[in-house]
Amino acid sequence: MEYRHFGRTGMRVSVLGLGCGGFGGVGSAPELFGRGEDKQTAFALMNRAWEAGITYFDTADSYGGGVSETIIGAWLKERKVRDQLILSTKVGYALAEGPTDQGLSRRHLIQAIDGSLRRLQTDYIDLYVTMEPDPNTPIGETLQTMNDLMHAGKVRHIGASNVSLPQLRESLAASDRLGVHRYQSVQNGYSLLDRGIEADVFPLAAEERLAVTPFGPTAGGLLTGKYRFGEPPASDSRLGLRPQPYRHLLTERTFRSIDALREAAKERGVALGTLALAWVLSHPAVTAALIGPRRVEHFEPSLAAVAVHLSMVEREAIASRIEAVAA
Repeated sequence: MEYRHFGRTGMRVSVLGLGCGGFGGVGSAPELFGRGEDKQTAFALMNRAWEAGITYFDTADSYGGGVSETIIGAWLKERKVRDQLILSTKVGYALAEGPTDQGLSRRHLIQAIDGSLRRLQTDYIDLYVTMEPDPNTPIGETLQTMNDLMHAGKVRHIGASNVSLPQLRESLAASDRLGVHRYQSVQNGYSLLDRGIEADVFPLAAEERLAVTPFGPTAGGLLTGKYRFGEPPASDSRLGLRPQPYRHLLTERTFRSIDALREAAKERGVALGTLALAWVLSHPAVTAALIGPRRVEHFEPSLAAVAVHLSMVEREAIASRIEAVAA
């Protein structure tokens, strides 16, 4: 395993982070609570991750309706490795119905952090991340509350997810204006099929020394080659259970791109998913990529990616091949 500095925080994290959105559900979708990995499977996944040197786990209070955090808390109590783990959880989505049960208001953040600490069976969160910007709450209110949580010892660092360049700039400027702690990381989607943050978020992250921890480096599994154009995904697969985030990618053009990447991977003697993940990890702005294996054997292609170091020239050559066939 390799480890990198996490922005300005002083933390070091493994270049692979274990995404725990499948524990007890499929992300935050209420209709899929109970359709994710059970406690036994989740424990096996966390054990394998830990054995492989993955020291960065990412979850959210809304994943599985709180089940993901509960399972992680039980694992931490059993393994007793809390001080060695960089634990990240996100806040913003609803766990229950009601006007104050979601968003980034002061009231919700104060309520949510105590729930997360209780479920995770810990006294502090290493990285507390906003799930997405809240248009109904002034950014200053959110940042001031996060700052208070840090001073209370409940949170050590804060980050933002699903944030645009203007929103990220606004939050950093607001922190400086108010004299409160800043976001230290950004967690957006990034893959060979989704390169939007290269042109805007990456340069700002580099300028401000923010950690970047992309999710979806294989685009929901599309870049592992497990799906075929025109064929419905297996009903129990991630794409079958929750196709909405990836529906726009289910085109003939996308699958031509996947075929081009498959050829590039074959030339290098690695799995398709390995090269896709290595391409993400090799960008100099990326700190760690989040992976979400559903079975222990799914770790192997991801772990192999850590050893594949691509130069910027090689990265661009791979991207150009994909762009050529996708045009």
